[in-house]
Amino acid sequence: MQALDNVVVLDLTHHIAGPYATKLLADFGADVVKVERPGGDVARRLGPFQGDEPHIEKSGLFFFLNTNKRSAVIDLKTPAGKEAFTALARRADLIVESFRPGTMDRLGIGWEYIRSVNPKASLISISNFGKDGPYRDYNLTELVLYGFAGEMYSMGMTDREPVKMAGTAALFESGAASSVAIMGALWGAKRNGSGQHVDIALAETQAGGVDRRHATAIASQFSGRKTLRAAGAASGMPGGIYPCADGYVDFTNAGLRPDRVLDMIGAPEWALDPMYSDPIQRLQPATIEEWNANFLGWCVERTKREIWTEARRARVMCGPLFTMQDLFEDDHFRGRGFWAKAEHPVMGEVEFPGRPLIMAQAGWAVRRTAPLLGQHTREVLEETGLSAATIATVIAEGGRS
Repeated sequence: MQALDNVVVLDLTHHIAGPYATKLLADFGADVVKVERPGGDVARRLGPFQGDEPHIEKSGLFFFLNTNKRSAVIDLKTPAGKEAFTALARRADLIVESFRPGTMDRLGIGWEYIRSVNPKASLISISNFGKDGPYRDYNLTELVLYGFAGEMYSMGMTDREPVKMAGTAALFESGAASSVAIMGALWGAKRNGSGQHVDIALAETQAGGVDRRHATAIASQFSGRKTLRAAGAASGMPGGIYPCADGYVDFTNAGLRPDRVLDMIGAPEWALDPMYSDPIQRLQPATIEEWNANFLGWCVERTKREIWTEARRARVMCGPLFTMQDLFEDDHFRGRGFWAKAEHPVMGEVEFPGRPLIMAQAGWAVRRTAPLLGQHTREVLEETGLSAATIATVIAEGGRS
């Protein structure tokens, strides 16, 4: 038994944010039918690929985002495709899509149509800027998303361009936020007996986040003050990112407690200079630069784990900047059983990030790996009771069985 057993989700999302939201439902037991266009989800063509070999069935990104789902290739632009969609929608508790605003209506399968065939189902529309408004038709990339609605303005060095978080962190964060809204729609429909249309804007999930955005937005609104980017390691004693023997470590607000920092580094003679304890002198750029030059010597003689250990002992806010390999080999993650293994029909055994949280019961589980393109088309359509002729037409149009 899992928490979302007997919940049926029709997943029309693609790329990252939408598939991550529906993945979270699938991993906790929901029956998620992933409807892919002919040719498949664009994420199948995005790396990293197993063995660095581009292949639609070897994308690590697609694999992670679509565990526990079933894939059906359906061309929604054809009469047979619309009939198949209708049959699947009648069985669904939730229908999640991430097309451009207006696409569902143009296909003749928008909210009014869904409500007519299944009043209990909710439609969740995930788009860049929402289904209406001045930006609704604008494109959105990870960079634009974080720049438009995130905290990019205050990230980076003072004398350089602003920077975003690494990779596609904002899109994953938006997917997680979307999953919460989807669950709200699910419980609302179960309580009220009728579905609803939920409009989710990726930009809004970022603008409403808590990664320093609230404080800086409020400061700007009431005082007009804009948050400046910190100057990296020159901003504190210590403050920012420092190289060490095997990588980098990050110190945050550590300079606010010089007594703890002194304890962490073992109170060397150079650090006992009265200049470094003078509250006025500690603000001078030249003082900070000189202190950091000495501190850098302490860092490069130690590994990031050694520095992290000393920082925790002295109660200094510090964190190692782990590489993906570091995380994969980390004893803590291994001990907590974070990494999962599954057998994929093309890639073989794959080890990948597992449960996001631990529940006392009915929690996360891997029932199947990410599906091959169209692997379950016939299976899911036969479950709806569609005629053999219609199923054959849908399969022929999609090019996969």
